[in-house]
Amino acid sequence: MNRQYVLHDGKRGSALALRVTPRASRNEIAGVLNDGTIKVHIAADPGDAAVNAEVIAFLAEVLGVPKSRVEIVAGESGRDKLVSILDMDTATAHQRIVAHME
Repeated sequence: MNRQYVLHDGKRGSALALRVTPRASRNEIAGVLNDGTIKVHIAADPGDAAVNAEVIAFLAEVLGVPKSRVEIVAGESGRDKLVSILDMDTATAHQRIVAHME
């Protein structure tokens, strides 16, 4: 599911599949599933806007990029989301996520 892609405006980025669990005790990367989906626990209460904003802020912090480079491109209203990170390849994104888990 994780793959590199080229956006229509010529910018490059990576796509990460997330499974989000709201109402956690704290924001954390909870693990990586066999298919590469990243399990993320978010402290925000369920409510699409609050959870999505928290996911973007948390991922930006973990990856060390501005929030403006992180965007939910699919699954905004569900637990399974596809997130794009501009100007970062998938390998680098996964490396930073795994490092954050340790």
